[in-house]
Amino acid sequence: MDSCNPFAAEPLTSDQLLARFSALDEFLLAHQQLWRPTPFTRRQLDWESEHTELAQWLRSRSLEQAEAAHNQPQLLEAPQPFRTIAQRATQLGQICRLAGVEQPACNPRAALDVPGRKWQQLEAFGSCLHFHEKPRHWLDWCAGKGHLGRYLAQDSAALTCIERDPELVKSGQTLSDKLSIQANHIALDVMEEKARQTLTAAQTPVALHACGDLHVRLLQLASAAGCRQLAIAPCCYNRIQSTQYQALSSAAKQSRLQLDRQDLRLLQCETVTAGRRVRKQRDQSMAWRLGFDLLQRELRGIDAYLPTPPLATSWLQRPYAEYCAELAEQKQLSLGSRHDWASLEAEGWRQLAKVRNLELVRGLFRRPLEIWLLIDRALFLQERGYQVRFGTFCETRLTPRNLMLLAELPDNSLNACG
Repeated sequence: MDSCNPFAAEPLTSDQLLARFSALDEFLLAHQQLWRPTPFTRRQLDWESEHTELAQWLRSRSLEQAEAAHNQPQLLEAPQPFRTIAQRATQLGQICRLAGVEQPACNPRAALDVPGRKWQQLEAFGSCLHFHEKPRHWLDWCAGKGHLGRYLAQDSAALTCIERDPELVKSGQTLSDKLSIQANHIALDVMEEKARQTLTAAQTPVALHACGDLHVRLLQLASAAGCRQLAIAPCCYNRIQSTQYQALSSAAKQSRLQLDRQDLRLLQCETVTAGRRVRKQRDQSMAWRLGFDLLQRELRGIDAYLPTPPLATSWLQRPYAEYCAELAEQKQLSLGSRHDWASLEAEGWRQLAKVRNLELVRGLFRRPLEIWLLIDRALFLQERGYQVRFGTFCETRLTPRNLMLLAELPDNSLNACG
């Protein structure tokens, strides 16, 4: 099916949304034994006995090879069924770029407090915000210092910024005042009941990378308030209060695909923007924990993963023996006799190479799962009378969470359903 044209400009019909959702739902359900298990916590995955050639091929590869394929696993020439699944995942994961329009020149001072990549995200997000009715009052949800809101309020529209952290609220108000932006920065936890009172039908709520429950809360309150238009770029779907994902739309509620936080963490396993130092620390931390995992299995006499708390990065500067001793103490394990720490650490690195390569199978399902979740949100809004569009608003080099949902009540619509 042509998955691009309907997602580029025109509002999506219910049939279009449901067709794509159903295809994604079927795909994710059919292959859940491949993407649900996490190689980091399991020495052997259930699917390896069925797909032995693929498993052996992946396990024979280096950490560097895994890193090279991480962001585009669908291009890997791996044994079957990898290539067939990759082809279908690519087909279902296709989504068009939202049409952007050139924005008016911005006050250069507005970008001084914003990191370069973040500023580019704001520009890309803002360029896709075209509605039938020009927004008169922006509402920046989970605003931080309100950089997005200030960028959008260049056109003299009113601006309200909601943020939980009082220090960020104070800094944001100072920045807005310096730039002569008529903004009202409010210190408020959006999950509190009184957050409902901050939204009115005259506002256009926007949220760039509001996590999990936070952007869901916006969809619920904005549609209840009858906001005529809104736009979100979701992030961190796993940051939810409940252990299980709470479906929003009728279609998702009827699906047999039941997700938990661990399933949703799959979307956070994509590394695009992290610098070399951060990636090096991440790799060392994972390799050291995998080495300790081998040790704790031996110490306990139980061949099962033992969750351990994350240690501060300063621990990575200490000898490996001290690192393991700290984890053992926290888990009340006795290290007992002397150990060959150099060999154990080396084995941890070898395990990391296997884990990273096995994770490439899971990586095929990142985008399909993300689009499944986004369509759940789109259907939720559509059920409340909104016309919806979605697509990418920037390249993945700026952020892997580059999907954006725009919703607008039609001109003949009264207040949205609550």
